[in-house]
Amino acid sequence: MGGRIDCYVDIASFYSYIIFLDLLRNRDLLKAHSITVEFHPFLLGAVNAGSGNKPPWTLPAKATYGLHDAKRTIARFPNLPIQFPADLMSVALTVLPLRALHFIKRTYPDPEVFITTLHYFFHAFWAPPNVNLTRAENVKMVLEQVPAGFKGAGDAGEEKLFSKDEVEAILKGAGSQEMKDLLKGTTQKALDQGAFGAPWLWVTNEGGKSEPFFGSDRFHFVYQFLGLPFQNVALLPPANQSKL
Repeated sequence: MGGRIDCYVDIASFYSYIIFLDLLRNRDLLKAHSITVEFHPFLLGAVNAGSGNKPPWTLPAKATYGLHDAKRTIARFPNLPIQFPADLMSVALTVLPLRALHFIKRTYPDPEVFITTLHYFFHAFWAPPNVNLTRAENVKMVLEQVPAGFKGAGDAGEEKLFSKDEVEAILKGAGSQEMKDLLKGTTQKALDQGAFGAPWLWVTNEGGKSEPFFGSDRFHFVYQFLGLPFQNVALLPPANQSKL
């Protein structure tokens, strides 16, 4: 048994944050089944434009339903502080932090540095007071604040992941043509796979066959495709019904 899950995410995508947390808390179990998980920062706005898709909140019916769906999804993580930005459209173009993540992923040998930074960017964007990551000064501030080994809300951490010199190097690297091309190439790769939104999963099973999956709640299909044992949804009898 084995395989891999390539997960394409954007910081400005709420459901990217959810799938990141889900995969993170199941990472050890997946590893025990010889499943490799890799996260790929990509630009959701470019995916929407390239696929002809539109953000769900631009359609009134989807926007109304989305409020219900978001509330139900957040309930799966009861201790997760979530507050949608007041004007999501104006802060959704997270190009600089996505390039910074690619630089960190390519530069630091320890993959946990990249995972921790991605986690903290998600937290900064979606937890109140919702840091605007379209601004370079805010990206710098967040990078300077990343706690080493960040585990989630409430983990301030005295030791910081990056020194001030490292933050400067990350920001400089994020502005390089190499990182611009890398983000663009990653986004195009997802589009070539058929991506039209986020999160986008490209899953490969032990036989080498790959299939796409979309959304943060398709794990029953993903696990089935990978041949993993999992507990499916099952309707139970009323609690007061006697057993036969």
